[in-house]
Amino acid sequence: MLDILKAAILGIIEGITEFLPISSTGHLYLADEFVKLQEPTAFINMFMVVIQLGAILAVVVLYFNKLNPWAPSKDRLERHQTWTLWFKVILAVLPSVIVGLPLNDWMEAHLTSWQVIATTLIVYGILFIVIETYNRHQTAHFNDLNQLPVTVALFIGVFQILSMVPGTSRSGATILGAILIGTSRFVATEFSFFLAIPTMFGASLLKILKYFLHGNSFTGSQILVLLTGVIVSFVVAYLAIKFLLNYIRHNDFKLFGWYRIVLGAIVILYFGFINH
Repeated sequence: MLDILKAAILGIIEGITEFLPISSTGHLYLADEFVKLQEPTAFINMFMVVIQLGAILAVVVLYFNKLNPWAPSKDRLERHQTWTLWFKVILAVLPSVIVGLPLNDWMEAHLTSWQVIATTLIVYGILFIVIETYNRHQTAHFNDLNQLPVTVALFIGVFQILSMVPGTSRSGATILGAILIGTSRFVATEFSFFLAIPTMFGASLLKILKYFLHGNSFTGSQILVLLTGVIVSFVVAYLAIKFLLNYIRHNDFKLFGWYRIVLGAIVILYFGFINH
């Protein structure tokens, strides 16, 4: 029963942080110090990735009509635009697949440390502040997702490779990259959402596959713990996405930059000194 409560807490953290550009990995890494599941390490490592499925399902539900090329309400042009959007998303996923699959195990083994997470939190926090300060005087070249060139979509996918380093934030890397290339904040954010669907479905399925290939299985209680995390992350991510879309209509990303810097400092303080 206690693990179900802990799974719910971790689901809340995942739901809030997955699409806000503040690094779900950094938050979950810190939360694991205080909210430890009483399960084998292999299950916990798998759980921390697979609860992302709930957050992804929130995107699918919120944007179901926009992402559905067979929606009865769409005319021929709108169906074409939907298929084109999916083509751009799949194309943008390829760089992280090509680079990520061969390096996945190495990255997990060598870069999942508080030093790396704290550094990326702070560095990207600074980048958000610097880029948004620069961007304040710039005019976005791409304000419509349907007009986003295929080459720009591919470049945004290249930026997603950076998120393989823990603490970077997948949404943070893609949003920053998109803004640098010249998209509006809204287009950058929405494309980041859509890019997450195949990326994180793939990452979750890969994690589950590896879990079973290493001879592991689920007990009844573990299934309940995993489902709790996924369902809670879905509900919370749904609300977080709606908040972020409303927030960026009137604000920039500087607040998230400052938040990342503060969190990075907390990680250094806790792991470097308090829990030394």
